[in-house]
Amino acid sequence: MSNGVSNNNGLKIFAGSRNLTLTDRVCAHLHVDRGMARVETFPDGETLVKVEEDVRGRDCYVILSTSHPVNDNVMELLVYIDCLRRASAKRITAVLPYYGYARQDRKDAGRVPITAKLVANLITSAGAHRVLAVDLHAAQIQGFFDLPVDHLTATPVFSKHFLGVRDRLEGLCLVSPDVGNVKVAESFANILGGELAIIFKRRVSGTEVKSQTIIGDVQGKTVLMFDDMISTGGTVVEAAELVLAKGARRVIAAATHGVLPTAASVERLARSKIEQVVITDTVSDDTSRLEPLRRAGKLVELSVSALLGDAIHNIHHNLSISALFAGGAGVKR
Repeated sequence: MSNGVSNNNGLKIFAGSRNLTLTDRVCAHLHVDRGMARVETFPDGETLVKVEEDVRGRDCYVILSTSHPVNDNVMELLVYIDCLRRASAKRITAVLPYYGYARQDRKDAGRVPITAKLVANLITSAGAHRVLAVDLHAAQIQGFFDLPVDHLTATPVFSKHFLGVRDRLEGLCLVSPDVGNVKVAESFANILGGELAIIFKRRVSGTEVKSQTIIGDVQGKTVLMFDDMISTGGTVVEAAELVLAKGARRVIAAATHGVLPTAASVERLARSKIEQVVITDTVSDDTSRLEPLRRAGKLVELSVSALLGDAIHNIHHNLSISALFAGGAGVKR
């Protein structure tokens, strides 16, 4: 890993307009300056990207989460890639801390799109040479890209945090909020030395999930629920109510991506019986929407900047990425 190694000749890291803070943290970790560029929006909504330094023959990285507003960010990413390609960058890597449209990854009904594949096609067609992503909603999305994909997991970041406060997590029980996340929860249970339980849930619609039952014993336990994302907050709040009804003493929710696109979703978490919400900085610089959680003393924000920085360093120097998985709990299946 880089640990701040500054031997990065030819490396250029550019920031999406809503990921300046995360990009600056990555650049600080690598001891490089952020690439000079500006992003403008015309009155009619068109996006312009202007790279303001020479990138000919350079290894370029664009850090841009396709989160809310999703379509604006997707378009900005495509324009950024096209701009760098036409400026003769040697290699362009799209760094996607959060990959929007990831939940539209299969046809689960008639006459519906697979938009996660469509966006992958657009990124490829725009001229990206590879993708670096963090905790895709489904690991198989890697196969949607016809180019190399490095799929990172933020679980080493969470492991480090929770091991640091392990003495305050008496009677720890890792609860998987769904069957698809059991492997990650089991790995966390082994890392942190806790028990394991699973929630069985049934999706009613795109916005409503009905949690029905829990497999395992949470009586008197400190419950830690981990998932790849918290969106509306409905699922995690309902799951918390379920484990508390089964006798859990306290509930902590953790997720890589704190999507939380509306004020209502944040308020739902702030008013809930969840004691703490632990998320990372993958989504956006604008965390003002999270203020209700801060006021309630529930928000813990971690950073994936060192993880991304080490991955960029290793890719730039043609080193292994798998070494970065040490201390992690794997990715969601």
